[in-house]
Amino acid sequence: MSDKITLTIPKKKNIALIAHDGKKAELIQWCKDNSEILKKHFLCGTGTTARMIADATDLPVRGYNSGPLGGDQQIGAKIVEGKIDFVIFFSDPLTAAPHDPDVKALMRIAQVYDIPFANNKATADFMINSPLMDDEYNHDVINFQQNIEHRAETLPNK
Repeated sequence: MSDKITLTIPKKKNIALIAHDGKKAELIQWCKDNSEILKKHFLCGTGTTARMIADATDLPVRGYNSGPLGGDQQIGAKIVEGKIDFVIFFSDPLTAAPHDPDVKALMRIAQVYDIPFANNKATADFMINSPLMDDEYNHDVINFQQNIEHRAETLPNK
């Protein structure tokens, strides 16, 4: 069994849209500016952000809970399930967030699953304008089943 498995990000991306309060207007404008590209993909996001984007752009955005009420955790779980494969998160580095541990957990799980993750407009612009946006993308991630089996074998039997 291999240490890695290959996952495929489909041509039609499952994109999570998230923004801290101080960055919501910027993300909404970014979505308006990129609506022709975004409408080709499945969009979701955390509570208020999803609703505000849908209202301002007419893009369909499936909403989860707001970030402080577990929305970041829901997005992370969807990454683990293979149902989100692209994250745009306009975070505000100058404002403290009470759910900062949830944000860090989301960033970590995106790293573990090798998911494209933009945390600012410049990165989002580069990602969405990449030629990879129009194609499938294969990427290798840790073979978690093998990893679990190996760890179970190395634990003491007590």
